[in-house]
Amino acid sequence: MLAELRAVRRAGPVRLRALDLPLLGALAAAPEARHPRTVEDLLRRAVAELDTGTLQEAARHTLGLAPGTTDSPAADRRKRAAAVYNVSVERFRRHHELLVLAAVADEIGRLAEAPAGPDRRVAAPGPVESPAAEHQVLHLPLRGRTVAVHLHTHSVDLLRDVDVVVSPSNVYLALAEAYKNSVSAVLRRACAVRGPTGDLIEDRISTELRQWLDQYRSFGRPVLASTVAPTGAGALERQGLRRIYHAAVAVPRPGTNDYDVQPADVTRSVTRALALLGEEHRAFDPPLRSICFPLLGAGRGGLPPETSIAAVWAAVEAELSRGAPWEIHLVVRDAARARTVTRHLLAPHTAPLRPAAS
Repeated sequence: MLAELRAVRRAGPVRLRALDLPLLGALAAAPEARHPRTVEDLLRRAVAELDTGTLQEAARHTLGLAPGTTDSPAADRRKRAAAVYNVSVERFRRHHELLVLAAVADEIGRLAEAPAGPDRRVAAPGPVESPAAEHQVLHLPLRGRTVAVHLHTHSVDLLRDVDVVVSPSNVYLALAEAYKNSVSAVLRRACAVRGPTGDLIEDRISTELRQWLDQYRSFGRPVLASTVAPTGAGALERQGLRRIYHAAVAVPRPGTNDYDVQPADVTRSVTRALALLGEEHRAFDPPLRSICFPLLGAGRGGLPPETSIAAVWAAVEAELSRGAPWEIHLVVRDAARARTVTRHLLAPHTAPLRPAAS
């Protein structure tokens, strides 16, 4: 199966029919599989089963399943996949690519072994559920006016032209290691300045965050939960991002690698981030006006996504109700969380969910 997956990687989806793929073809066409029907369907099913984050994103680029990569040359797709892990193309080819393809092969094997039934996506009758649109706009009535909330369903580092992104952090404001897949880690990787070969030149936001802590004599000591520390956006400035607000919402649990997050601290952090936006917006040209929130505390912090969006929205709604002019964005990784957000925000209203203008 790995040999066939390597052939798919080289050819890409547009050339699948020209390949000799006896094993993948048989699995896709097996009567008990019902839905895949084609090798491309089978691959999409398997990749969808991977853990969301860097592994799934790299697999989509590697196999040409990401939007805009279906007919891309293999070298371009490998380059994009390497960028997901922030490693050189050669490093990705020798190490990460093998792990990605092996993970896809494992998922295909599990799908093939699963009994037909409604509890498995590959065996469920009916049409395949469409993925959520990457950018939607929720139009919400609020105090006699309508406010637009932009909902992004993709990795946070794919945002463009949003002035401020809020990054969840712990009360030590210690950034996650760059190889992890949390929001903080993804932003740290994306903001780092790198050379033409992918070598790290400057860990920009780590440096600026340490300077902020030194300024307030807090390095090595915890800050109050809900503290928000601003830094620049480093390399993401090329995508139109200008500030990262690091929100201290997670409190380390003594003697473990776990964290505790209180919904009230999430709400206070969002309130503080919006206040900081108000303090800083005129210091930039053009002034800052848009801000994006992930589901704070819903990763390692352990908050259910429903609890996180409720805590985030409590502060955002209060700010907008006072007539604040900010453009609000929310970012989630997958369709399931996007549905959670839309259910929460649209439940009290009858306003429709409209696709964003392209």
